[in-house]
Amino acid sequence: MAIKLTKNELKKQKDNLKQFLRYLPTLQLKKQQLQSVIMKIRGELAEKEAERLQMIGDLDDWVAVFGENEIFEEDLRLDKLVQPDKVVTKEENIAGVKIPSFEELTFKDIEYNVDDYPLWVDTAVYKLREIARLDALVATFRKQVQLLEAELRTTSQRVNLFEKVKIPEARENIRVIQVFIGDQQTAAVVRGKIAKKKLVEV
Repeated sequence: MAIKLTKNELKKQKDNLKQFLRYLPTLQLKKQQLQSVIMKIRGELAEKEAERLQMIGDLDDWVAVFGENEIFEEDLRLDKLVQPDKVVTKEENIAGVKIPSFEELTFKDIEYNVDDYPLWVDTAVYKLREIARLDALVATFRKQVQLLEAELRTTSQRVNLFEKVKIPEARENIRVIQVFIGDQQTAAVVRGKIAKKKLVEV
């Protein structure tokens, strides 16, 4: 990009450089904060995914019992007893990014007659609800990571733009203008001396 070789442009370039140098540490701090939070959430996500898999594994003990599900009438099947309603989240702000934070998973209030089921049904319903809750929590963590990673990409691009393009460009423009203005001033001094010498000779 061509720049004007003037004192006004020199001031503009110096102001730009000052602004870039002021914003860069803020962007770098935001980048570090985002990286730190993403690592923390990924750790929690891995923990909850492992817990969920463990719970599903624990249900293997019930597999034989769950075989009884097929003998229930259609409207009495176990999947009818555990029906998630909605995921309740609140909004959190992390380094300027709005992300959902898991509060709870609500279930449709389904009443059932204990006489219609064997004794193990209450425990099975509890376990299925816990697995559904963990599913919702894991999905929320994944959404958080997705949103934060998108912001991290944007912030990293800005840091790179400032570090590798804008700041070096402003410094180079300042150098070029200063050299030009210096040359102009030197030339003016030389011209002045020559003119003075001619006057003296006359």
